[in-house]
Order: sequence, then structure tokens, then C-alpha cells
Amino acid sequence: MLLITVIVVYIIIALSMVISLLLNGVRPSKTLGWLLAIFTIPVGGFLLYLMLGRNRRKNKLFPLQNDFFEDLPYDFKQKDLPVLENHTKTVELIQGTSKCPVTNHNEITLLKDGKNTFESIFKALEDAKEHIHLQYYIFEDGLLAQKLLEIFERKVKENVQVRLLYDGIGSYSLSKRYLRKLQKIGVEVVQFLPFRFGRFLSSLNYRNHRKIIVVDNKIGFTGGINISDKYLKGDPSVGKWHDTHLKIEGEAVSYLNRVFISDWFLASKKKVDFTSFNVVKTPEESTSMQIVPSSPDDDFPIMEQVYFSIINGAKKYLYITNPYIIPNHAILQSLETAALSGVDVRLLMSSSTDMKLVDWCVRAYFDSYLKAGIKIYLYPDGILHSKVMISDDTIASVGTANLDNRSLQQNYEANAILYSPLLCKELKADFLMDCSKSKKLTDHLTFSNRPWVNKLIEGSAKLMSPLL
Repeated sequence: MLLITVIVVYIIIALSMVISLLLNGVRPSKTLGWLLAIFTIPVGGFLLYLMLGRNRRKNKLFPLQNDFFEDLPYDFKQKDLPVLENHTKTVELIQGTSKCPVTNHNEITLLKDGKNTFESIFKALEDAKEHIHLQYYIFEDGLLAQKLLEIFERKVKENVQVRLLYDGIGSYSLSKRYLRKLQKIGVEVVQFLPFRFGRFLSSLNYRNHRKIIVVDNKIGFTGGINISDKYLKGDPSVGKWHDTHLKIEGEAVSYLNRVFISDWFLASKKKVDFTSFNVVKTPEESTSMQIVPSSPDDDFPIMEQVYFSIINGAKKYLYITNPYIIPNHAILQSLETAALSGVDVRLLMSSSTDMKLVDWCVRAYFDSYLKAGIKIYLYPDGILHSKVMISDDTIASVGTANLDNRSLQQNYEANAILYSPLLCKELKADFLMDCSKSKKLTDHLTFSNRPWVNKLIEGSAKLMSPLL
């Protein structure tokens, strides 16, 4: 009798999941795969589907996230800026999906690697007068964390409101002792999607990968750098960590702050009165840019669409620095199409990353790149962690999003899209300098002659690409 009851319950659960897949499934191949898993892997198929399979664009973790961007005024006239002539579709795509328009009164400083970045961050924090907002995927104990603690203590005594938001999985090693110190000195601390029994199946796969600092709504920072001492001292196993970050001054900071305030509300249920924040413009019209927030709660995969738009819009060159290029079909096809159409497409990656499985999965696509004429550069000196895309000296993306399924579909991410020939040329020069230090792969026939064992491992790792 008990066995019959278990079988009936199992069938009911399976049928409910089948109905959910048929109603909410995105791609037929993916839907079919989950159907096979549910019916061929008892119990395990259910658990995998609950963790990895649900369509978050229909079954949202946090609905109405973009409401935080509804009422922020701006006075931009697109037709007045020739720099945007070739990127009208990208501009409108970002504004239509994320509600973040182009802002034009901004000053951008490119920050390379940890030392320069944290010197700039500490200076901005020391000058804070009203509020400091921080959110990080990885926030670790160490010298940087201690320095921040000391700054926070001084600023709280000066009546500066300090809020810290950290990801529950990315910052799992952050000690309770450090968190207690923060709370003791008056810092508001909130964990984003904590690892809790009863909810971890539905939230484990969706992480907040953003790295944002906002000071007084007038200075902002974003990019690839986390709060970790490896950016200062390196990592014993992989060497130096190289990365790219941005310091933003001007009206775009208001949108970066809105991203933080939105996430703060989602995690804490506490509203921040952003109507009291002044929108600070640089004295003269300077860099035009857009902030692009993306999340699994969006109706569309915004970051994937933006990358896709930049790739398809390239006419002369497309240079990409990214540690984790594991493209889905759309991104792979757009890269191949660009290269086959005569665009100079170059990919710059580390020779190895901090995760061996990811290394094999990344290399599984090299054959396809080389066949299409895409040039691959493997950087030998430690980890190249930057997430940068540059095209035609007119548009660039710098931010937190990798070119993999996790960043494009599952994570909370934030990129800055820069419409600036000057900054594009600066990023391009940096890219070419790194390429000059790297090993270049261009010959498909030579690469295809690698040992068959390597090909087998790469093919096996490629099966995991939807999860990476």
C-alpha cells in the first residue's frame, strides 16, 4: 500500500512538472531534456529541475525589479550626439528593456588591476559625506576588508550611512566575526539570497554577481574586481589576478545607485528614499554611457541581447577580453558570422583559470572559433579576469558579466556601455598590449591535431556548459 502511495505521489509530481515545462519552457530541446531527466532519474530529476530547470523569466524570484528605474528624469537628446549614430539600436534596446537611458554628463576613469582600483575606491570612500553603498559577489576577510572596516568606522561617526550587500554563496567564507564588527560600528549589512534550508533548491543557482560602490550618488565604481586580497597579493595556485574596473562620475551614477537600491530592497525589504539624492552632472558634456542591469527576473535576457547587438553591429573589429567565454548558440553564431563577414574578431583569455572544468569547457569551442577565422590569444601571466568588449573605436562594454550561460541567463549582473572613441581607443591599446604578451592561436589544422584525449575531455566538459 505504501509503495502504491509513493508511486502515485511521484506520478502526480512528475505530471505537475511536465505541465510547468510545457507552459513555461523556452527552447524545445531544453524542455525535452528536462522531461527525460524527470522520467529517467527518480527523485534526482526532480531536484535538478527545481535547482536548474525552472524558467525564472516567468517564475520570477523578485518581480517588478525595474520599477526602481521608472521615475528618474534625464534631459538627453539622442539626435544631438553623432557618436551614437551607429548604435541607435543598442541604445534603444537597453532603454527599452532595462529602462536605463543614455546619460551624457559623465567622466570615466579606467582602472587597471587591484592596486590602482582600491586606491581610487579608498579615496572616494574617505571623501563620503552622505552615504556609501557597496555590493559584491565575493567579499573576503583580509587586508582589504580590514581597511574598509576602518574607513566605515570613521565615516559612520561622521553620520555617513553605510550599507553593504553581499552574495550568500560568493561570499560564503566571510566570517561571522567580521560581520559582527560591521554591525557593531553601525554598518547595515544584508546577505543576498542566503543559503537556507527550504529555499536553497529554488535560489542556489541564481547569484548576485554585481560589484558596485556608490558614494553620495556622485561617484560610482563597477567592473570585475571583488573584495579579495588576491588582487593585491596574487594567488599561490594561479598567480596574479588582472582585471578592469571603472570609476564613474556624473549622472550615470544615479542609475548605478538604483541598481544597488533595487537589490537592497529585494534582499532586505527595506526601502531607501532615493528621491532625496541629487543627480550630479559633470561640468561639461563628456562621456555618453548607459548602465545595463540584468537578472533572471527580467522579461528578456538583457545582457545576452546587448552583447549580441554589439557583436552584430561590428564593422571593422571586435575585441573581447573575458575569462569565461562559453557561448550559447546565438552568441557563437554571431561571433562566427562577424568573423566570416570580414570583421577582425579577437578573443583574449587566460591560458588557465581558477577552475579546471571551466578551462576544458572554454577550450571546447576553440575549433569553431578558428574555423571561422576568429583569433584566440591566451594570456600566460596569471588570471585575466576582465569582462571587456570593444568595437570599431565607438562602443565598449565594461562590467561584471561573463560570456557564459550563468552570466547571461542566471546571475544578477551590471555592465557599463561606453559610447566614447577616446575610451575605446584606450581600452583597445590595453587589449593589444596584452595580446602582444600572449600566445596566439590562428591555425585550425594545427590545433585540431591535439591529442584525442584532450578532445574527449573537452567534449565531456562541453556537456556541462549550460551549468557553468
